[in-house]
Amino acid sequence: MASVRILCDSGCDVPDDIRTRLGIGLVSLTIRFGQNEYVDRVTLSPAEFWSKCKESPTLPETAAPSPGAFRAAFDEAADGGADGIIVLTISADLSGTYQSAQLAASEFERVPVRVIDSRAVSMAQGLIAIELAEQAATGTGLDELVAHAEAMIPKVGVMAMLDTLEHLQKGGRVGGAKALIGQVLSIKPLLKLEHGVVTEAGRQRTTSRALRHLADAAASHAPLRRLAIFHGESSQLGALEALVADIDCGHPLVVADIGPTVGTHGGPGIIGLAWLEA
Repeated sequence: MASVRILCDSGCDVPDDIRTRLGIGLVSLTIRFGQNEYVDRVTLSPAEFWSKCKESPTLPETAAPSPGAFRAAFDEAADGGADGIIVLTISADLSGTYQSAQLAASEFERVPVRVIDSRAVSMAQGLIAIELAEQAATGTGLDELVAHAEAMIPKVGVMAMLDTLEHLQKGGRVGGAKALIGQVLSIKPLLKLEHGVVTEAGRQRTTSRALRHLADAAASHAPLRRLAIFHGESSQLGALEALVADIDCGHPLVVADIGPTVGTHGGPGIIGLAWLEA
């Protein structure tokens, strides 16, 4: 039986227990706080990341994995018996990860490697990875899996609510006065992913309205094949779970912690939905 290994970068935010169960390999981005560098989810957990963010006056910086990191992951997969490898990366418009994986794949000759730009981020990328890994476990071949991945990419959606404008302020995306006014008025900016790029999806005056907007956006695409909530230590997790409980979905809801790769830009308290249309 064919054995295709699925690899992702750490921007996918797939929960560790699901990755372990499905054998999804992880190639981590690096996170730098000043002079200190960490490896996403290896030497820096999501909880540790959020703790450091609260202490840091400036935003951390992220860097794509090196081609060497991908080559090491390819070797590990081949040593483990894989006769094909699919690398599913965070949107190439958001990171240099795709280019790094492509370079590594072009120099790797032990088994075929296909690199796919998910055009997504966080669990929007993660849901594709989960689907591919489940398909690969049934013995589906490399070409068929690649075709399946490419067919899923246009069916993925994602929308998120920022809890604070602090990270946008630290990153120079919004001025201090504007951030302060936003916090006083409890304005919650919404973000969505369009064609691989993060764009503004409006603003809501209260958290409850923002959460309802997220749930309505996902429900408008039902029936769904898969649905996930991703969040950065958000106090609104239970509220959003309740709002999406009745959405018609073919698989159980996945709840994921946002790691450093995505959390660097979203800030603490970010919460969102990712979905894969049926």
